[in-house]
Amino acid sequence: MKALGRPLLLLLIFIAVDALVVTVLNALSGSAIRLLAAGFAAAAATLWLYALTTRRIERKEPADLPRAGRLRTLARGTLAGIGLFTATVLAIAIFGGFGIDGWGSFSGMLSIFGLMVGVATVEEVLFRGILFRQIEERAGTWPALAVSATLFGLLHLINDPAAIGGALAIVAAGLMAGLAYVATRALWLPIGLHLGWNFAEGGIFGVPVSGADSSTLGLLRGVFDGPAVLTGGDFGPEASIFAVLASLLASAYLLRLARRRSAFRTRATV
Repeated sequence: MKALGRPLLLLLIFIAVDALVVTVLNALSGSAIRLLAAGFAAAAATLWLYALTTRRIERKEPADLPRAGRLRTLARGTLAGIGLFTATVLAIAIFGGFGIDGWGSFSGMLSIFGLMVGVATVEEVLFRGILFRQIEERAGTWPALAVSATLFGLLHLINDPAAIGGALAIVAAGLMAGLAYVATRALWLPIGLHLGWNFAEGGIFGVPVSGADSSTLGLLRGVFDGPAVLTGGDFGPEASIFAVLASLLASAYLLRLARRRSAFRTRATV
């Protein structure tokens, strides 16, 4: 198989897996236990398939799935993602753009957590484990960051083609996830960040997450009201200026960490 044929095949496989996982998990809304189980099963199956295809198609070990410290790193990333989105909401609230209109649903919160476990895993495998890594091996770290973050943002235009501001905000989130991958050279931290952010958004504050089923209530009934630059408008708080700032601040920290670890690559390795 030609050198470019292998990464293209991997990309096509996981684009299909991404679409399948999102469709199936969105269709299972209604039962917290069922969706929790399905979310973890989808995540485990995605990681297993990624390891298998890396060995069979690329003929090498999946170095970005280290066993040592994986649960600790996943937990830290998830808590960091929750913290970043919570800080975003608090900043919006300080300027009068957020309020709570009562309680939502505890079982709904668990359902959303299960959904986001599967979604975060498959999207990070696709965008960081495959797309970013393949570009970096051929062109270096900076081009890989630029392309993977941009395509990550453009993907969200599928849900709302007019949400240019929202897509640009997702590019900042994609940059953060890409730098988390560079700094650790593993998928665990970006998966955790992605999971924590999306779970806090939909599962805790009750805000619809782009591309996910919005009929399930989170723990709270969050209400956003104010100018789009503050609240994110129709796209949601992911497009708020404070969400962008949170992503960029986290990116700046991860950039320093990656540089301190000499994790940047400037030439092709294959």
